[in-house]
Amino acid sequence: MLGLGAAGGAKPVKPSFVSYLAPEEIQVKEKEPTEKEANIHLVPGELVLCEASTVLKCMQDEGLQRGIYGRLICTNFKISFLCDEAATDDNELDFKNKIVGENDITLHCVDQIYGVYDEKRKCLLTGQVKKYPEKMVIFCKDFRVFHFCLRYTKEEEVKRIVSGIVHHTQSPILHKRLFLFSYAAAAPHYMAIGTKKQTVMFDTLEDWRLELERTKGNIKYKAVSSNESYALSEKLPPYFVVPMSLLEEDISEFQGKGIPIWCWSCHNGSALLKMAALPKEQDESMLQRHKTFSERIDKTIHRPPYEVAKTEELWSSLPSLQEIQIAYSRFKQLFWMENRADFWDSDVKWFSLLENSNWLEIIRQCLKKAIEVTEYLETESTNVVLKEESTWDLCCVISSLVQVMMDPQCRTKLGFQSLIQKEWVMGGHAFLDRCNHLRQNDKEEAPVFLLFLDCVWQLVQQYPVAFQFTETYLTVLSDSLYIPIFSTFFFNSPCHKDTQHLSGDSTDKQSPPFSFHSVWDWSVQFEAKTQALLKNPLYAEKSKQDKTIRRATRPKHQRQLSLPLTQSKTTPKRGFFRDDPGPFIKNFLSKRISKLMNSSDEVPNNCREFYDSWHCKPVDFHGLLLPHIEGPQIRIWAQRCLRWIPDAQILGGGSVATMSRILETMEEVQSLRRKLEEKQIPGLPITKETEVMAMLRKSARFSSLYPFALLRRISLRPVIPTSTWRGLEAEDDLVKREDEFIDLGNI
Repeated sequence: MLGLGAAGGAKPVKPSFVSYLAPEEIQVKEKEPTEKEANIHLVPGELVLCEASTVLKCMQDEGLQRGIYGRLICTNFKISFLCDEAATDDNELDFKNKIVGENDITLHCVDQIYGVYDEKRKCLLTGQVKKYPEKMVIFCKDFRVFHFCLRYTKEEEVKRIVSGIVHHTQSPILHKRLFLFSYAAAAPHYMAIGTKKQTVMFDTLEDWRLELERTKGNIKYKAVSSNESYALSEKLPPYFVVPMSLLEEDISEFQGKGIPIWCWSCHNGSALLKMAALPKEQDESMLQRHKTFSERIDKTIHRPPYEVAKTEELWSSLPSLQEIQIAYSRFKQLFWMENRADFWDSDVKWFSLLENSNWLEIIRQCLKKAIEVTEYLETESTNVVLKEESTWDLCCVISSLVQVMMDPQCRTKLGFQSLIQKEWVMGGHAFLDRCNHLRQNDKEEAPVFLLFLDCVWQLVQQYPVAFQFTETYLTVLSDSLYIPIFSTFFFNSPCHKDTQHLSGDSTDKQSPPFSFHSVWDWSVQFEAKTQALLKNPLYAEKSKQDKTIRRATRPKHQRQLSLPLTQSKTTPKRGFFRDDPGPFIKNFLSKRISKLMNSSDEVPNNCREFYDSWHCKPVDFHGLLLPHIEGPQIRIWAQRCLRWIPDAQILGGGSVATMSRILETMEEVQSLRRKLEEKQIPGLPITKETEVMAMLRKSARFSSLYPFALLRRISLRPVIPTSTWRGLEAEDDLVKREDEFIDLGNI
């Protein structure tokens, strides 16, 4: 760690020449390319805009008094801090991203920037920076917090770096100015990897037909190309699926609004559909046209063989986008911990702040609605139509959750990616507006996709064996929202992407179109060894024998086995609880439980009976999955939210430690089995279990925040309430004396 000696912050090329170089000569030397600058990792199309030397990056200690000196650089892609000290192997993470390093912040990942003036903080906005701060605090959308002390940096460098960072992270930008286009123009032409064993992109008519065939929906539904040239609607994909009897004129009458669009078919023939509300018109003749059109569509859905349909108006049963945004804004404040003191100060009121944010309650409501839809599809064989003003927000959340719960294919890695492509990317979710990538309209911003990922994480942490991917996969997928080299999350619709696909120089006919990368090509971000942590080694794959039997007998879908259609023997009703919780807990939670599970539908008890009946049966990991939605089971996505808070980690604990023990046991069983069979096969390929074990064994001690946290970051705070240890500090420094005897060596 460097001292604070060299006045002015200039670093000479060689220490022996310090006293012989004038300040002007030192400045010239800094502008020339050096070996240190040559080591800066720049991706194709990335340009350095401004930089400052002798910047102190403060560590998250009690008073932010310690830190590391280095250079702060702002490019058209990211903010990067380069340490003057060489990194040691002990400080390197096992989980490395090839694009974004530990000290890199993409410009789209910056949430808020504050300047510190004489210990007072002020938000820095474009055009309002008149006095330059001595400290700059950057709050990131992935919950990281960076403190940069500029007290020892040259004044002109401070002006350049602060102005540059604030301008390129807070000012509105045009879509064509996104780094996505700079990268696509400079990077080698992207070639999509082979179609087999890869994510289905749903950008061809054949993809939709194959999905219909897979779900046995091709009997009642058809794939159409009515919007192939986007003449029908700019929000609909070029190809989509509608009921077989729907006429072409009905599809085009109101630009695709008011028609049922197919999402997925259940094993019993029922289907999940979505529908956009018709345009609001005050004209009497238009209202009559809407009424006639709606009646004709209703007959199309309800007529045989489509039986009956249940319409779920999501705007009346789920929170609005504004409510989701407000809840998430409050929620993320809980995890922007600037130092350890803030973490412990917030401890005593943390749960009340969490409840007031309402974020977990919104997750519960989405899961509850998905369970209700699943009940109609599974037990009543009823078509369900999800209705929303548009079909690219809450419709995406509920339809995707239902498919994850009911279709085991969507719980594989490729199946889950194909689901996102179908329901979110081709479904027209406005990623550009909802993530506010252009910083032009805050009113349109809402973390709808993050809400969906959080709901899926609830399922993954409750049924880890049922998913082929890990929570680490979900975490890096959420981080990819802010990496502007992938087109997946930077357009509002397929039409928006296709119209921007041409090269920026529209006058040059020889100029090739942009070749955008897909986020599903994980090799762009991670080495093959690192990608092993995205795949769940405990995933319970379906045996080949079971698949063969299923093909031969061709029974109804196996998901039916998870919930018998016949009424089982009545059991004592215990609400959500399989064990009697006692009268006190019953009385305390009765109102909240009834609020969570009872709905305003005409059959409010059916969903609860369905929920209770399923949870009384053994879980079929390749069948239907229903999440627990009672209070204690809806948890915080700890790996994503707490990974940058050293005091929040559990040394030697967490799901990673549990997984490592299970893998060790599995490895030992495999070894014993080989010895018993006396088949020592030389050159045996590494299995997925042993590959992950090799990654885990590199660490001397596990942490609940692995693989994102460095194990050297150890918290020594006592695990007692904040109010208690704050009061004890004044009494003979009791807390510090107790901490001296804590031995974490064998944890």
